[in-house]
Amino acid sequence: MSHIQRFDHVGITVADLDSVIDFFVTLGLEVEGRMFIEGEFLDTVIGISGSRTEIAMLRSPDGGTAIELSSFARPEHLPGSPGAMANELGIRNVAFEVADLQAAVDAVGAVGYDLVGAIGQYENAWKMAYVRGPEGIIVSLAQRIG
Repeated sequence: MSHIQRFDHVGITVADLDSVIDFFVTLGLEVEGRMFIEGEFLDTVIGISGSRTEIAMLRSPDGGTAIELSSFARPEHLPGSPGAMANELGIRNVAFEVADLQAAVDAVGAVGYDLVGAIGQYENAWKMAYVRGPEGIIVSLAQRIG
């Protein structure tokens, strides 16, 4: 028997919540809500006493899995590895299927975010690219072509 009922969200801790929200909105995600959380519940769940965080929930237009962006006011966030490459341990990317890969790459490029490598093609099935967004977040964009 599976304990999991559905995939709800992926959480990403960031320093500049506004710039990361803007990046994901440029790609087409929609902000569902934004709020501050603090108190016994948060302290208990994350194991950090006296914590306070602002979160924003974003979701794709199809209503799929959400992204929870979190920026800590208390305690201060700890720096990560914004230049991490695909072989560094940990979660390396958040992936989205797009209708037009070049248009998506152009949209984030227009606001200052570049490809990690280049657009690649897997057989006659997919075109894909990694884009490094704010704070080193890597987004995998894939277009079905076959």
